[in-house]
Amino acid sequence: MSTTGNPGGTSGRGAVELRPLTDLLDDAVARHPASPCVDFLGAKWTYGEIGDLVDRAAAGFRRLGVVEGTRVGLCLPNTPYSVVCYFAVLKAGGIVVNFNPLYVERELIHQVNDSGTEIMVTMDLEVMYPKVAKLLGKTCLKTIVVCPMAAILPFPKNWLFRLFKRGDVARVPNDAANVSFAALTAEKTPVTRAPFDPKTTVAVLQYTGGTTGVPKGAMLTHANLTANATQVSSFVPDGFLKGDQRMLGVLPLFHVFAMTAVMNFGIRIGAELILLPRFELAQVIDVIEKKKPTLFPGVPTIYTAINRAAAERKLDLTSMQVCISGGAPLPGDVRARFEELTGCKLIEGYGLSEASPVVTCNPVVDFDKVGSIGVTVAETQVSIRVPVTCETEVPEGEKGEICVKGPQVMLGYWNRPEATAEQFHDGWLRTGDIGWRDPDGAIFLVDRLKDIIICGGYNVYPRVLEEALYQHPAVEEATVIGVPDTYRGQAPMAFVKLRADHEATPDDLMKHLSTWVSKIEMPKAIEIRDALPKTMVGKLSKKELVAEIVARDTIDTVDLSDRG
Repeated sequence: MSTTGNPGGTSGRGAVELRPLTDLLDDAVARHPASPCVDFLGAKWTYGEIGDLVDRAAAGFRRLGVVEGTRVGLCLPNTPYSVVCYFAVLKAGGIVVNFNPLYVERELIHQVNDSGTEIMVTMDLEVMYPKVAKLLGKTCLKTIVVCPMAAILPFPKNWLFRLFKRGDVARVPNDAANVSFAALTAEKTPVTRAPFDPKTTVAVLQYTGGTTGVPKGAMLTHANLTANATQVSSFVPDGFLKGDQRMLGVLPLFHVFAMTAVMNFGIRIGAELILLPRFELAQVIDVIEKKKPTLFPGVPTIYTAINRAAAERKLDLTSMQVCISGGAPLPGDVRARFEELTGCKLIEGYGLSEASPVVTCNPVVDFDKVGSIGVTVAETQVSIRVPVTCETEVPEGEKGEICVKGPQVMLGYWNRPEATAEQFHDGWLRTGDIGWRDPDGAIFLVDRLKDIIICGGYNVYPRVLEEALYQHPAVEEATVIGVPDTYRGQAPMAFVKLRADHEATPDDLMKHLSTWVSKIEMPKAIEIRDALPKTMVGKLSKKELVAEIVARDTIDTVDLSDRG
């Protein structure tokens, strides 16, 4: 049985919005021009100020040659630049391509070339700018917009940064390929776009491995993203739409969950976005206690860390009213403890990049289904189908592949018609996840068809790690599985067979991997073996290793999880 409708108990708010994504900001600026929009480490900008910067940056992007469909990359941590440049690119008619600043050069090159990114926005920091600068001449990238860190810090942090952190700032050449954010926003020239259909016009290329592990750009339209922001809004009480909420944004905005649940949803309701550039537990707790956020989207590992900190000292977390967990299954004990500490409702959502991403969510009231990922969001259908073929639905209560239809479902994958065709069946988006539905419409997630490892809310693909391990001259065979991790939910673990007459230690292989994959993807441990299990046809087999690890009381190997 397929389900549809608005289960969030918020009837009367109107239909799901299918309109230009920039309308979300324009409407918020018109309603709340003097209200705080962004708080970054104590520096604040009102909605009117952010709206003005967006208009200036949009004009700047037009001067740089952005026209309808130009791909512009955002390789940024959570800063005001993330919000301004995101909406400015869209106002100029461009397509935003989200990049993870932790990517190594090889990963950046692939995504730039695959997407056709011509302009990249990044920070002037030594850990970011040089990686992007190396792409000039190697890829189709032509221009870098460089955003200075010191300019967005409050006094005296900005002064201290310039004085004591000069070594953290990269040297940026003074040439045509490098444009400062100040130059980008120097002029305020009205930017107009020709009328376009938000249901067919791509706003964002969100790169994902889908269910295959091969990075592909999910084409998310303006209507996909405005629809999903509306759908998320339907799961919070009506009082949250008045423009007086404070949203804590520690999840990275380049990730699809934060893009929708923090930025787009937050701006739609006129909330103040309290942005942090990365997750540091002490800083997050300090911000919660001092700035009193009311909304806090996160992943289970964040809520677990806060629970642990609360066990050590008394914390004041009572400002929070609704928290949304996504990216990985939320353990019941973590949820119960967090709700006890805060008095807020911690609801769990489920989705995937190809659906902008939210598909289901726990209603805030009158819902008590332990282990459920909730019910479908407004105007969304979920069909539980026979795995692999997806030809027919399974009976209610039986397990099958979760398939989705709704206004938030992507157009397809960028320049990959065959992959798009494989991801859809008869108009249904195949998620690759196995689940079942109870008689009340609550959906429960069981397993994944593929080998994706969800590590602290991020997808980690064993194939990527395996291919990187094979680049080491001592590695003959390698396989990677997901193992239980009390903090991140799951973590990758690698098993390696070395070549005869070659030597390498787990630490050697870890150092090798650090130049090939991001910190998020680094394995919890590497175990070197004389032989790896294989199937009857000679393929490396993971299931025996998974069963062995599950049976162990502890992982008796070199554990370097602190590096990831």
